[in-house]
Amino acid sequence: MRSKCFPSLVDCRRLGFNSEEIREAGDPSRAMDLEAASRNKREVLVLGFTDAYGQEMADSKEGEIHKVAVATAVLRFRTLDAGGTIKSFFGSREVGEFVSGALAGAMTKAVLAPLETIRTRMVVGVGSKHIAGSFLEIIEDHGWRGLWAGNTVNMLRTIPSQAIELGTFECVKRTMSSIQEDWKENGSPKLQIGRMNLDLSFLCNCISPVAVGGAAAGIVSTIICHPLEVLKDRLTVNREAYPSITVAMSKIYKNDGIGGLYAGLSPTLIGMLPYSTTYYFMYETMKKSYCQAKRKKSLNRAELLIVGALSGLMASTLSFPLEVARKRLMVGAMQGKCPPHMLAALSEVVGREGLTGLYRGWGASCLKVMPSSGITWMFYEAWKEILLADRPPI
Repeated sequence: MRSKCFPSLVDCRRLGFNSEEIREAGDPSRAMDLEAASRNKREVLVLGFTDAYGQEMADSKEGEIHKVAVATAVLRFRTLDAGGTIKSFFGSREVGEFVSGALAGAMTKAVLAPLETIRTRMVVGVGSKHIAGSFLEIIEDHGWRGLWAGNTVNMLRTIPSQAIELGTFECVKRTMSSIQEDWKENGSPKLQIGRMNLDLSFLCNCISPVAVGGAAAGIVSTIICHPLEVLKDRLTVNREAYPSITVAMSKIYKNDGIGGLYAGLSPTLIGMLPYSTTYYFMYETMKKSYCQAKRKKSLNRAELLIVGALSGLMASTLSFPLEVARKRLMVGAMQGKCPPHMLAALSEVVGREGLTGLYRGWGASCLKVMPSSGITWMFYEAWKEILLADRPPI
């Protein structure tokens, strides 16, 4: 006689046993094993509760009917560790870098907003051509608060922009470094073009992960945050026509539609690419070279300030003519006399003001870019040390 605790044929199929297992069930020596397996298959985990139950089935040959015995249900409550989940999320390297970038950008812009206002006015040709003159004009026309004109939207632009930019830079740099190391260890892929096989190993030596990360950081942050840059420039240059963010958005949408918020995106990307690439490449290169020369693992706050400022100076000097052309295109669109493209804007500047016109406002820009770059990197590295204290350095 079969064991009364052994499941019936229908029960076996319901529990998912295959035909071979069911045939072997006729062997009494296998009965206990199959019963144990059936009990395991009945154990179900749903939303943190475990319901364990067992049944005795009837022996179909003898026609005996046995009642179903349901075992005591065992409920195990699992409480979610919300604090641990949040800590784990914010403790991840990517989130820590993202938050560090946002905090660094906010602190920097709050301090340097007046220089940004003066720089923008001088670049687009509004008011005095000198820093001191522009400063006095703003005070006379708008008071001290005029130095922070457009600062609200500037903060709204800077916080996500810096978070996205620095987070993207770190992520792409790590990814590219990992790919290059993998290629060096396991061999680089080959590209077949017709009968020709092109070995891509040269990419390991001629492409810098830092440069690629810098270019990606500038492109991604520009595409996402460009509408805020347009709003900031409108509020800074023509405060009377655009007294607030809501009025500026309403007028831009009414006159130009959604596309108006992306006016000048192409020249912005063209100008951002060399700046962002140079900026991050110079910072990482100088920081690494200085650490190696001084035989130290990291820079102190003063050294970070200096290295960051120098990297901003070099990047700004290289890309400043493109920045002038970009600003002229954006402001020209607002005034109804926009050059058709960047080359035309550059030609217009050179024709009216000579080659020196391409660097009009460069001094004010450096006064803004250098402290901004230095302070940003100083705050960024400081926040990373706090938020990623338990993470090993890369």
